[in-house]
Amino acid sequence: MNNKFDALKDDDSGDHDQNEENSTQKDGEKEKTERDKGQSSSKRKAVVPGPAEHPLQYNYTFWYSRRTPGRPTSSQSYEQNIKQIGTFASVEQFWRFYSHMVRPGDLTGHSDFHLFKEGIKPMWEDDANKNGGKWIIRLRKGLASRCWENLILAMLGEQFMVGEEICGAVVSVRFQEDIISIWNKTASDQATTARIRDTLRRVLNLPPNTIMEYKTHTDSIKTRATFLKRRVPRSQKF
Repeated sequence: MNNKFDALKDDDSGDHDQNEENSTQKDGEKEKTERDKGQSSSKRKAVVPGPAEHPLQYNYTFWYSRRTPGRPTSSQSYEQNIKQIGTFASVEQFWRFYSHMVRPGDLTGHSDFHLFKEGIKPMWEDDANKNGGKWIIRLRKGLASRCWENLILAMLGEQFMVGEEICGAVVSVRFQEDIISIWNKTASDQATTARIRDTLRRVLNLPPNTIMEYKTHTDSIKTRATFLKRRVPRSQKF
């Protein structure tokens, strides 16, 4: 907002100081108005369950991202690429979002849906994620929509029974396969990661021979750094 004032003319009327006081007072009033607007804006952003709605234990936010396949992504460019869809606090608000969203099986290219607790970004470097990891399941094409729905309903319904360990879940649509993963806070807590694994098998009704991989976010960051370092600059390509 522009807080500039017209230049005061020098004169001998003796009103110069008064004008300065009035300008200062107006400045203060404008700052207070802007502060009040900011506070009311913050209040409007708070998502709460509506009357008679069924509250969830945590608020959650849907995110979406899409990238060009084969192109390595730095942390900064990835953060710029993820788009927030919306936040919900109740069962009814969830269904209002979900019912209007494209199912993962209908997405094209390298696309991802993320569902994370409010305040946690779907990034390895986020404070809530940096010491954690994720269970990864690779799916043949055609299974992503059902598995994603079962996974997020189990997460919202607190079926994993691991306290505040769950951070969020991701479905990644790729050309030859799809991938779903669930993220938790503490990679070193083997009892918690084992319980998440077992619950994941149950809620997704996975066959006993399904391969499940656990990867720490620290390892993911190292892998990305190595990949970026090995990439040959375009100017050196033949």
